Amino acid sequence: MSFTVLYEDNHLIAVKKLAGEIVQSDKTGDETLAEKVKAYIKRKYKKPGDVFLGIIHRLDRPVGGVIIFARTSKSLSRMNALFREKEVSKEYWAIVEEKPPLEEGELINWLKKNQEKNRSRAYEIEVKESKKAILNYQLVGRSKNYFYLKINPLTGRHHQIRVQLSFMGCSIKGDVKYGAKRTNKDGGIHLFAKSISFIHPVKKELLTISANPPIDPLWNEFLNLS
Repeated sequence: MSFTVLYEDNHLIAVKKLAGEIVQSDKTGDETLAEKVKAYIKRKYKKPGDVFLGIIHRLDRPVGGVIIFARTSKSLSRMNALFREKEVSKEYWAIVEEKPPLEEGELINWLKKNQEKNRSRAYEIEVKESKKAILNYQLVGRSKNYFYLKINPLTGRHHQIRVQLSFMGCSIKGDVKYGAKRTNKDGGIHLFAKSISFIHPVKKELLTISANPPIDPLWNEFLNLS
């Protein structure tokens, strides 16, 4: 399997997505992570018919980390409500090329999506068709050439973390779409969805699901700081 199962019950399944995988179908026609997870469920539980799998949220193709799917329509609708009401906490790790102006802070921008180019642009004030984006960041360390940030997004906009960090002058390593100097060899970027916390939609218990980034010298150094 290209993914690792992090959590599984009758209502939800959480997996560790690899950078380069797509969550749902796009114009490339590549096999999606959702299709792979459905095949895993069908095989494991010997389900004869079509398997239900609801997409609750997404991660950009070059981003790895924790992602959750719903196994029933009831859990899908309840999880959608949790996301809509901002009752889900997420932490991302990012390795950026420049030091942020402050060691910690809140970024508030207005993002406007360009559908044709599949990118977003940040503004300091509201512009037509823009959406408000908010995140908190904390500088936790540095290597010889890069800086390590922990990020908590408070909204979920298109390419939000990538755009807002770039607008601050801190492009993510490998993210040439948003100002990085060069690509990473694997085509991914150094942004990782580290953990997600919420009240389970059926069991009503606090659930925190986390994963470690892939093994490479920069991520390994980040792990040693945490």
